[in-house]
Amino acid sequence: MMARFLVLISCALALLSSSLTTALIVERFFNVQNLTVQRLCHEQVITAVGGSLPGPTISVKEGDILVVHVLNMSPYNISIHWHGVFQLLSGWADGPAYVTQCPIRPGRSYTYKFQITGQEGTLWWHAHVSWLRATVYGALVISPRLAHSYPFPKPDEEATILLGEWWNANVVDVENEGLAAGVPPNNSDAFTINGQPGDLYSCSKTNTYKLTVVQGKTYMLRIINAALNYQLFFSIANHKMKVVAIDASYTEPYITDVIVLAPGHTTDVLLTADQPVGSYYMAARPYITVPGIADNTPTTGIIAYQHSTSATPLMPVLPESNDTARAHKFYTSLVGLAGGPQWVPVPRNVDEHMFIAFGLNLAPCGGSGTCEGPSGQRISASMNNESFQLPSSSRLSMLQALFYNKKDGIYTTDFPDNPKVKFDYTNPTISSDQSLLFAPKSTKVKTLKYNSTVEIVLQNTALLAVENHPIHIHGFNFHVLAQGFGNYDPQNDPKNFNLDNPQIRNTIAVPVGGWAVIRFTANNPGIWMAHCHLDAHLPWGLGMAFEVLNGPTLLSTLPPPPIDLPQC
Repeated sequence: MMARFLVLISCALALLSSSLTTALIVERFFNVQNLTVQRLCHEQVITAVGGSLPGPTISVKEGDILVVHVLNMSPYNISIHWHGVFQLLSGWADGPAYVTQCPIRPGRSYTYKFQITGQEGTLWWHAHVSWLRATVYGALVISPRLAHSYPFPKPDEEATILLGEWWNANVVDVENEGLAAGVPPNNSDAFTINGQPGDLYSCSKTNTYKLTVVQGKTYMLRIINAALNYQLFFSIANHKMKVVAIDASYTEPYITDVIVLAPGHTTDVLLTADQPVGSYYMAARPYITVPGIADNTPTTGIIAYQHSTSATPLMPVLPESNDTARAHKFYTSLVGLAGGPQWVPVPRNVDEHMFIAFGLNLAPCGGSGTCEGPSGQRISASMNNESFQLPSSSRLSMLQALFYNKKDGIYTTDFPDNPKVKFDYTNPTISSDQSLLFAPKSTKVKTLKYNSTVEIVLQNTALLAVENHPIHIHGFNFHVLAQGFGNYDPQNDPKNFNLDNPQIRNTIAVPVGGWAVIRFTANNPGIWMAHCHLDAHLPWGLGMAFEVLNGPTLLSTLPPPPIDLPQC
């Protein structure tokens, strides 16, 4: 009998009326509850799924229908986002609180139901309300459907590696204290591999993940960065890794001794156990572009060869935390596997051009208290001088407002295609320009016609600090046409666009003090967030949303909400 907190699994066959094909229904039960765990000599109550950290891995095949019943037994509001899943005509299951649904209140439940179509590889799921994704997260592994195979030799075994952060504190309190003071929240106390800090941290000798391998065999490592606020370098001592997929999209094989993942990224690598029998550390440390890490201790796991007697694992040589050149080399060396499984060619005709300048800025302190940010103000963030806030009305989620055509008081449709003021975006001296530092709070979306193709220049700014920001778009993959440093040059940079085999992602780490150009087709009606996946930045306002209108047919029209959709 499995422990009562573990995920229960049952499967059934169902006939899909839309396609008249047989699909497997994969059913899961998520109990979200508080759990007491001990890390770093400290006992801490966390919110978790299935009584474990990380939460359970969900394994499905492409084409399956996933049904997840979420019962919220925690004291907090909760919602679950299925990071990277297209949610074709199932936007009600996307998960961001107050955007596609109201949160699941304590003691209440909600069933997420959606089909996984046109996707293979590694994705993940996590809470999308407050900072609860610090401990409410897990892997979503999508295998090729029956009679299909990987575009590379099948590995002997697979393992999932989830990178995360750990606080010796209640993460909800950590976030709220930072927001109240108007400054960044406290840094985490450790980084983790599969929930364990590793034996380089105090009191963590027994809290180290271990993977046993057999010499000569090849292993697929599905690596996920579930950390809240840091990109991470990852390496394995004396071993090369062959990258074969990113964000559930296949790549041309790329051999490297170090990878870097922004929060939200997934990277599948093939690891061949081709070294002498022994023990080897896998390790991760932050890649940072602004100061602020109190503890730079790497988190570690152990690759232990079968029959090894080695007591001390070898340590990999990790890049320095500020090694932007190394990170940029990795990110720009990846290209898509053109013609491979689930490959989508780059759309050539563009209907919507957007230029989004984004970064950190300031907001008035407000109220009767004092703020601890620069000049006594509070730190904020914006896109095109609009600082995104969730709807102030508690009547409906944004998606409900779209479906019922009751947008008044929920959101407006005037998100600008370009910055209101053009300036020298990456020049650090612009921080002295008070007229650029402050952005109004708003809930604005960009309206897109169904099936329109959108090209976006994502331009970092240096208003308050230059930083590498990972931008995640819900509901869509996008092609990364180019990326670079400084200000985007509309005359010369398009000459370097990769329109043949660009990498495909759902989250792009826009270079520090630089830019990236992405392109996607808005083929799914609904409300879809686009936001920085550094969780400290989202409540400050570094986000926006797309309103994608219905198409001309029933199969391009958003269906009604489920009857158990949580109410605000």
